[in-house]
Amino acid sequence: MKTLVTAAAGLAVGASLWAASASAQDQIRTIELLTRPQAAQPAEFQAIQLIAQEWRKLGLDVNVNVMPWSQMADAVWYNRDDWDVTAWQMTGRPERSDPDEIIYNLFHSSTAENGYNFIGYKNPEYDALVEEQRVTVDPEARQKLVLKAQEILDADQPNMMLVHPQQAFAFDKTVFDPASVVDQSGIGIRSYWTWLGLTPTGDQKDIIVNSSDNVIAVNPLYISGVTDNWLTELIYDRLFRVGPDGLPQPWAAESYDWRNDTTIAVTLRDGLTFHDGNPVTVDDVVFSYAATTGGEAPMYAPFGSNVASVDVEGDNTIVFTLNTPSASFLTSSLAKINIIPKHVWEPILADLSTKEENAESYQEDIPIGSGAYKFVRWLPNEEIVLEANADHFNAPKAERFILRLVPNAEAALGMLRSGELNFLTDFQGDPQVLLDAAEQDGDLEVVSTVDIGFRYVAFNLRRPPFNDPAFRRALSAAVDRRLIVNAAFKKFAVPSNSVVSPALEYWHAEDVVTGFEAGSDVAKSILQEAGYGGVGDRLTYPDGVKETLAD
Repeated sequence: MKTLVTAAAGLAVGASLWAASASAQDQIRTIELLTRPQAAQPAEFQAIQLIAQEWRKLGLDVNVNVMPWSQMADAVWYNRDDWDVTAWQMTGRPERSDPDEIIYNLFHSSTAENGYNFIGYKNPEYDALVEEQRVTVDPEARQKLVLKAQEILDADQPNMMLVHPQQAFAFDKTVFDPASVVDQSGIGIRSYWTWLGLTPTGDQKDIIVNSSDNVIAVNPLYISGVTDNWLTELIYDRLFRVGPDGLPQPWAAESYDWRNDTTIAVTLRDGLTFHDGNPVTVDDVVFSYAATTGGEAPMYAPFGSNVASVDVEGDNTIVFTLNTPSASFLTSSLAKINIIPKHVWEPILADLSTKEENAESYQEDIPIGSGAYKFVRWLPNEEIVLEANADHFNAPKAERFILRLVPNAEAALGMLRSGELNFLTDFQGDPQVLLDAAEQDGDLEVVSTVDIGFRYVAFNLRRPPFNDPAFRRALSAAVDRRLIVNAAFKKFAVPSNSVVSPALEYWHAEDVVTGFEAGSDVAKSILQEAGYGGVGDRLTYPDGVKETLAD
């Protein structure tokens, strides 16, 4: 007998014991498919139910395991050997306007151990390709490489891409001037530029938003989720920001100069101060980048991995020397890495260096940055309050940014209509319901945008049978994405078979989407050609293949 061992808290694996098959073909164990609860993520939950239904038609025994986001993130991210399949998402962060972060960090083998490549995908051909696109400065030549990367992912299907959501957001136009709302390319109106420019028109001076997912951390060295990112963007400055047009622009940097293909000099803006009153110096910038490359912040490490050295010239110039030319450095590094106070984090990192934990596990009582909003308080499971930093060079028009944690979509809409919220930033219900409410109330405005981000099903390639590309292709082909778009996302999404959104038209490989064939017959044919038995009945491995998991 073999025993399937799992260390993930709350992750009960259905078929933990099995005996060797009497025939030459071993039966595939029960597959555990993870999703968040219906109340928090109804579209995701419905999509997973539909997917499980289609997989069962192939002869798989599938168990849908529902768990809250914090538990699911822990089970998947920190226990990388112990899960089968999970629903997942990549949010449309501004720095993902350049495809490098997605096609490199999500799939390059160097990030498999503790980075974004949590599925364990390893393909030397793919590695070489995405490394080459990083150093290819000519846009047309780089475009060809990015398109080829999407073709390889289409062939390997390391993830089962589902949709690029058409995010629907709403705000109270009697509270805020609609002209001050910024619809950022591929991001929508739930954007950094909206939070800075949103202008109250009456007595209500606070921006009050919602999230269906709980906050895991407010940590400038940890990338922990969609909601957490909204907060770190506001609390911490970066040298660059991705503008509303999707292009990088100087932010905490006043100016920059490419001296050659691998050297860029950045001039720090005068007068920057941290929220505790200390000045932001070039030493803080150097320290911030050193923290991402010294092992203290593994998730940020890829964004600084191409930096050979960071040097200081004079009082306000930082010189970055790169190992190789980088086509995306302004977007993927200078607009990604948070500037943190050396006087706060240096002793923290020194203490952590003597322990097993790294900086990702640390939570400050009061996070201190230099950004447009200051941290005020965090009531777990209830709300987080930030206040405008009046001394910031681009101070917000609102007085406070209040994030309320509302796990139920209907409750969130009700709070918007009653005035308990005035900006709906996370609505996982039927968007048509939101449109109907806006028409009925007259004081709400709804804006929808095709997202840079995407929803997908992640396969754990470390575990059989997901280490077999043919098996993954079959599972992916089993589900018509139009079913997911229409039934789960109520038509507020576009079908996907590529990690690069159609919102990034120049980089998007439309052929891998339009050429994707799906259906139960297609999936069964792939399995049969690969030698799987029991197709449509009780699926078994090809002859001679034995399932090997932990003893």
